[in-house]
Amino acid sequence: MARSLVVLTTLATGLLLAAGCGSDPAEPAAATGDDAGAADDGAGVRLVSVEDGVATLADPPADLVVLDVRTPEEFAQGHLEGAVMLDFYRADFAVELDKLDKDVPYLLYCRSGNRSGQTATIMSQLGFSDVADVDGGVVAWGEAGHPLVAG
Repeated sequence: MARSLVVLTTLATGLLLAAGCGSDPAEPAAATGDDAGAADDGAGVRLVSVEDGVATLADPPADLVVLDVRTPEEFAQGHLEGAVMLDFYRADFAVELDKLDKDVPYLLYCRSGNRSGQTATIMSQLGFSDVADVDGGVVAWGEAGHPLVAG
């Protein structure tokens, strides 16, 4: 119970500090650590490039979960193939996140990297073992010419 309270407090603080992946295309991506993009072993919580995300989807590890933390409306406009959605703005977001399997790999993204960066921090605190947060989210994904699935 205490751990859930810490996670919820962290989430609430993050929400107050950032508006999330809003409509500002100049919004900076949040880093997930000192060497966010420099993990060699594929484990831990780390920031990865769009091209690394594409490579992960092209040859996915067993049990990969593609996690979209945008709103249902954003998800319907276009998402990565096979993605599941967990709305960052849900009141019980951290509680629902804590229910996910912490031992499978995740490819995490949002619109521009803000919400997914905050989510990656929470996932690290919750003990997730393998989270790759796509730097720049679907904005960067689309700018690189990679497709999204509508609906």
